[in-house]
Amino acid sequence: MQIERRMGIVEYGKLFVVLGALVALLLFSGAPRVTASESECQHRTDKADHNLHEAIKHHGYDSKQAEHARHELSEARQYCWEQDHKWWDVEGHSWRVEHNWDDDHGHN
Repeated sequence: MQIERRMGIVEYGKLFVVLGALVALLLFSGAPRVTASESECQHRTDKADHNLHEAIKHHGYDSKQAEHARHELSEARQYCWEQDHKWWDVEGHSWRVEHNWDDDHGHN
């Protein structure tokens, strides 16, 4: 009787291990992956947006430095668009799939 009981416990242990592995596989396989180009785009855009804010802060909204920084931000977004047909919206913390960054974005 004890041997049958131990065998049952061992079988349940094996079942829990297999189920745990299956759950982990399902959880991690469904996670979105950031590609190298997305990471590069996000980094470029974050940096250009930061430079724009700094230029506005130190030189004024309509300064030539701010205008240059806006141009750099637009180029960073264009780079992303050419790579993946999307661009990183720093303020919204999301990827955008419309080519509309000149509509309202970048003119903080």
